[in-house]
Amino acid sequence: MARRKMLYDGKAKTIFEGPEPGTIIQYFKDDASADNGAKHAVLPGKGVLNNRISAYIMTRLESMGIPTHFLKSINMREQLVREVEVVPLEVVIRNAAAGSLAKRLNIKEGTILPRPIVEFYLKNKELGNPLVTEDHIFAFGWADPLELEEMMAMSWRINDYLSGLFAGINLRLVDFKLEFGRLYGDMGELYLLLADEISPDNCRLWDLDTNEKMDKDRFREDLGGLVEAYQQVAERLGLIPKGGIIEGGNINEQIAAGLDEIENELSRQRRLRGINRNAPNKGPRKI
Repeated sequence: MARRKMLYDGKAKTIFEGPEPGTIIQYFKDDASADNGAKHAVLPGKGVLNNRISAYIMTRLESMGIPTHFLKSINMREQLVREVEVVPLEVVIRNAAAGSLAKRLNIKEGTILPRPIVEFYLKNKELGNPLVTEDHIFAFGWADPLELEEMMAMSWRINDYLSGLFAGINLRLVDFKLEFGRLYGDMGELYLLLADEISPDNCRLWDLDTNEKMDKDRFREDLGGLVEAYQQVAERLGLIPKGGIIEGGNINEQIAAGLDEIENELSRQRRLRGINRNAPNKGPRKI
């Protein structure tokens, strides 16, 4: 890692320059944070589990027609992904009331919403990632109407698919966050790709029978057992051996290192240039 150029060091991931132009490496850390970084801990094994869960979900989404930046897992903590120009928005899809929505509108946590709600947040840590509207998005040029329409269409499809996927392993998808990125093709066409990660770090997952929280709220709310919950999600998805990879609070490096790699063959077949910041920001869109 010391020989590679670090591009960004975030709360849960470190981003390195990739081996080929147009690629970067995502390194999943064991760090957990909440309250805009005021609360922090290092939880052994968290990064390995998030890496594996996200890689699996990205490949499943790609197989049903959602373009993603994910190319392959490199090892137990790293992914090779396409470099994209990040759309400065977080798209949050809510199927039940929890977190900021429950507090903001004084709705009982767990209330099933009459229909899924989509919210947009500006990616700006200094401002606390504020809630924004479509008018804000268009007025300040964070995305144009066609881009937002595509992101919304993909978000609805992702919600439908993930709700079914998690229900199949007895989990309720309460809400989750998505991020998107721009990439230009060989003829200058603009692609929108699903970026970042999808894991228990940015999904709220509750056991359907007990309503036990299996996500980052275990850390936010001091419930304990975050890594054990993430491990159970990975086990239910069939991504790690029964019995898991955590022993006595520590990761079993031998078992973790022996997990098979996950590769996104469909994404590799998409012939795209690396990001070209001088490319036209308008043009044919292709999903």
